[in-house]
Amino acid sequence: MGLARLTTTGLIDSVSPSQLGDPTPCTAWTVRDLINHVTADATVLSISAERQPGRRLQRGLEGGERALALFARPGALEKTIKLPFGEMPAGVFLNLNIFDVATHAADLARACGQTITDTDLLESALEIGCQMISPEMRRPGVLDAEQPVPADATVADRLLAFAGRKI
Repeated sequence: MGLARLTTTGLIDSVSPSQLGDPTPCTAWTVRDLINHVTADATVLSISAERQPGRRLQRGLEGGERALALFARPGALEKTIKLPFGEMPAGVFLNLNIFDVATHAADLARACGQTITDTDLLESALEIGCQMISPEMRRPGVLDAEQPVPADATVADRLLAFAGRKI
């Protein structure tokens, strides 16, 4: 998960202000919207992992890294965590988060003319998605139906197509 955040942070750092209003393969969001979503998810991850009264929570991608360190503790992945949309095992949430962050990293790279060189990260995210995303979980505008890709498509294109992006 830390590698997904690191990859995304590098992509975000390379976005120019003039690209913030550009469209992304995630058609409901601009580049700015996508960046806001990824950093908000990191905040939710931090809040969920570090529920300690009176403690100031870290926000943004750095907060996500702090949360990942907490989730790395023995037994942490077996615990149930409370999220804004319900409860689930921490390990399930982290895997879904890896899929989400890597997919949006691929969205951002495509929208801004960048390349993700860590194909292992993208392969892992695609594998997680194939294992965890059922047809019932797909909803138009959120996670559309899987799209076709050519046999020689890159792993980034295969991940985006799995997430319902038209390639």
